[in-house]
Amino acid sequence: MKFRTSLLTAAVLVAGIAVGPSALPAAASAPAAPTAAQSPDPALEAAVAGLPRADATAALVRVGGKEGTWRGSSGVHDLVTGRPADPAARFRAGSVTKVFTAAVALQLAEEGRLDLDRSARSYLPELIPASYEDVTVRQLLNHTHGIPAPDFPGTTVEEWYANRFHVHDPEDMVRSATAKKPEFAPGEHQHYLNIGYTVTGLLIERVTHNSYERQVARRVLGPLGLRDTYLPGPGPRIVGPHNHGYQTMRLDDGTTGLRDVSVWRATDGWAAGDIISTTADLERFTGALFRGRIVRGPLLEEMFTLPEVTDFGTGKPAAYSAGLSMMVLGGREVWGKTGGRWGYNAAIASTRDGARTLVYSVNATDAKGRGMNRTAESIWVAAYGRP
Repeated sequence: MKFRTSLLTAAVLVAGIAVGPSALPAAASAPAAPTAAQSPDPALEAAVAGLPRADATAALVRVGGKEGTWRGSSGVHDLVTGRPADPAARFRAGSVTKVFTAAVALQLAEEGRLDLDRSARSYLPELIPASYEDVTVRQLLNHTHGIPAPDFPGTTVEEWYANRFHVHDPEDMVRSATAKKPEFAPGEHQHYLNIGYTVTGLLIERVTHNSYERQVARRVLGPLGLRDTYLPGPGPRIVGPHNHGYQTMRLDDGTTGLRDVSVWRATDGWAAGDIISTTADLERFTGALFRGRIVRGPLLEEMFTLPEVTDFGTGKPAAYSAGLSMMVLGGREVWGKTGGRWGYNAAIASTRDGARTLVYSVNATDAKGRGMNRTAESIWVAAYGRP
């Protein structure tokens, strides 16, 4: 049974604003603006200073925990008006969505409605073929399932932009992925991909007989009072106040520059990457998650347990658990999740004891690139130290 949100037949599609590289220096740069009742933090202030610049047009940052609090914003709301960035703005949080999805799945496991050691095919026999009959729910969550990525139209950012209003059906994405050969035997390696969370979203719908979106709202957003967080479905706009996102790409005149990509359907991400939120909401969510208020007891440890396998591409140790990932920064473990949509980078993070939390949104012009955005990397280092 499908629970997809119906699409309005007369959807309003808004063309992006193309902005050439020469527009960046002319935009009025808003300095980092920490809020009252907090101590200055020169490192964090320096990390977001000087926006807009080539790699980012705005940044919103919240650092909290027992080690101190800092709030700051920098850059511009948009490159046309140049007015300061809105620190309370909503933004696309990309793969931070996976943390919400994993939390709901683990709640269902606590209730006995999902079995982490049971095969995904046993829940979705009409969708998951026999070639993937050994993939378990746990392996979907920690990226050790071996299912390859589905096919999407286009291979360049320009082609993806041209297809930005295409609606991707989750079941079709799963069929596309599972029609291919497995990348590896389940549990043999780890390969970070969205497809495991697409399947998880469908599992949530199957065992609850309800939509994925309603389950996230009922189990997480409502109880925590996350009023500025929502799952957009096929809606291409960010509802409410938001700072514009821009992406570097080839423009219509053949030059390379920035295009406003704020209006873009995220149905290719769905349960793996379509959530929209604010730094305040994500900070509240992060604190509640790490304190065990969302997922409780032994199942919470699934989010802080890395599988003992190697990365499929590099041979390095696994870095992703159920919903989260782990980095060693400043000599200590930092758990969290980054996310990227075109024009937007986001992250949540915390030390395991909650002593220092971090949430940011960076309006990155190189979002979804191979390396980490310069401004985002500076924020991580300022908050926790170097790897």
